[in-house]
Amino acid sequence: MDDLKTPFVSIVTLNYNQADITCQLLESIKKITYNNFEIIVCDMNSDEDPTDKINKVGLTNVRVLLSKTNLGFAAGNNWGMQQAKGDFYFIVNNDTEVTEKLIDHLLAPFLKDPAIGVTCPKIKYYFNPDVIQYAGFNKMNMYTGRTTTIGDKEKDNGQYEVSGYTHGAHGCAMMVKKEVIERTGMFPEVFFLYYEEWDWSIRIKNAGFKIYYEAKATIYHKESMSVGKNSLLKTYYLNRNRILFVRRNSKGMQLPFFYFFYFLVAIPKNMISYIGKGQLKHLATYLKAVAWNISHSSYSRIN
Repeated sequence: MDDLKTPFVSIVTLNYNQADITCQLLESIKKITYNNFEIIVCDMNSDEDPTDKINKVGLTNVRVLLSKTNLGFAAGNNWGMQQAKGDFYFIVNNDTEVTEKLIDHLLAPFLKDPAIGVTCPKIKYYFNPDVIQYAGFNKMNMYTGRTTTIGDKEKDNGQYEVSGYTHGAHGCAMMVKKEVIERTGMFPEVFFLYYEEWDWSIRIKNAGFKIYYEAKATIYHKESMSVGKNSLLKTYYLNRNRILFVRRNSKGMQLPFFYFFYFLVAIPKNMISYIGKGQLKHLATYLKAVAWNISHSSYSRIN
């Protein structure tokens, strides 16, 4: 295969107090068949320097970058991409394990359609490997700030084996062409965590690029290991950024309708739920997330 068909790929992943999990990802990368790549591990100010553990995995093409602060998902990946050398950037969660032909399959669509800017694999749950997490996204509902994930929680019986264009890229695993970044920039850092891939996906599509779900590519995800399934951090950023995303991307009557829906339906419903479960800290965090949007511009860089 000539150089045109074997572009240099920069694999970018974040680590935050999960050196062992990150090393498991690196161990899985050893088995991939593609050989023209580098790995950049961006450590987000972990309590312990993970460099020694990562070096012991034995991969010679790994660079460990040590940040003095936790930059979050968006800025952390941007920081890694800024120091990457690739023609393509494979942004991947550290709590994943790859399959042998993953890189080959994710690169193949770019050769068929030059309008493709991003490809994403089928994502399956690591601890339930027959169950799908992602096989593409349905269109975002700008009146509610919600979407649905194609295939999520479904047993994989081959029902999503047809590749095709999709509405949004999944931040867990996305192959991005360098030209996309040159024309659209990178992740919007104001999001810090959650919804940043949707905001970027819309900007990518507005620039004329397509997002593609590649069914032949598979990755396994150890979901929510970094943040936790019921953490205050998740409560804050998921709710803060849902509002922020609609503020930044709505058109016409979408934003007034969203505010009407959110303040009359979503807020009372969430408050009742938190109180009913005795989750008063989550309630306070949720209200703080809503209040952030009142006091900050939609393009603020303040977290």
